[in-house]
Amino acid sequence: MMWQVFQRELRLALRKGAEIINPLWFFLIVITLFPLGIGPEPQMLSRIAPGAVWVAALLASLLAMERLFRDDWQDGSLEQLMLLPLPLPAMVVAKVAAHWVVTGLPLIVLSPLAALLLGLDMRSATTLTLTLLLGTPTLSFLGATGVGLTVGLRRGGVLLSLLVLPLTVPLLIFATAAVEAASMHMAVNGYLAILGAFLAASATLSPFATAAALRISIQ
Repeated sequence: MMWQVFQRELRLALRKGAEIINPLWFFLIVITLFPLGIGPEPQMLSRIAPGAVWVAALLASLLAMERLFRDDWQDGSLEQLMLLPLPLPAMVVAKVAAHWVVTGLPLIVLSPLAALLLGLDMRSATTLTLTLLLGTPTLSFLGATGVGLTVGLRRGGVLLSLLVLPLTVPLLIFATAAVEAASMHMAVNGYLAILGAFLAASATLSPFATAAALRISIQ
């Protein structure tokens, strides 16, 4: 049943290609503007690169996050999904996984290009990709809870940002610290382990919190 929900979400997302491409364009535009605004000095660009890429990835994820449950709520299919014999947290996991495939995974694919534009070396670029691989699913799980709370609101996008952005601060700090440590040829395993712990905690707790938020919003 989870696989059917996952496939359904992928088909619906692919029918709306603009909603997938827009966050990617936003990500690339932000990354491109940093060298234009700060200057082409490689040392300066490589210093700001971890924070620039992660802030761009975070904002791009938020752009696509609102549609996670919005379309289903508007056409009434969210209530039907909640009536499936599949447990609601499992349905949330399937929807979040599909959302990550169409939004988070392309950001990871584009990360080498972002690293090239910002002058990162190979080790730093590899670490950046690993942090995005661990961090973008965490963003999706954290955002799902916020979307569940704001799905029934007319202007939920602003409130969603206020709810989700503070929760992403630790993720942003450790991800950028990992890339900076890689650029200084220091060990990054500890930072990656912390990001993995964030992912495990969010994947464990967020589906239940999101399910509870959806029940509150639908009632």
